[in-house]
Amino acid sequence: QVQLVESGGGLVQPGGSLRLSCAASRNISSINAMAWYRQGSGLKRESVATITSGGTTTYSASVKGRFTISRDHAKNTVYLQMNSLKPEDTAVYYCVAQFLRVHMDYWGKGTLVTVSS
Repeated sequence: QVQLVESGGGLVQPGGSLRLSCAASRNISSINAMAWYRQGSGLKRESVATITSGGTTTYSASVKGRFTISRDHAKNTVYLQMNSLKPEDTAVYYCVAQFLRVHMDYWGKGTLVTVSS
């Protein structure tokens, strides 16, 4: 089991940047993968970026080249650096801890990102 707390959301203008943080209640090295999902108003929840315990990263086509997922083991924290933000990036962003062997996912409560002029 793990508790996740996201932070760093807010209002930003198009073209701007934000960095989201996800603080985990346990050693993230013991988690198979950490991911960021998002859900815009009226839209389905979608995967944005994932980083495995081995350090492999994957991104959705809509954010590749603009977003970067990273982690700090000492702080048990995962980050999502978001650059060149667009209005369509507006969403609630969720941090997810994925335990693949037992097919269990743990979700944070989310942080709202609004991209608007």
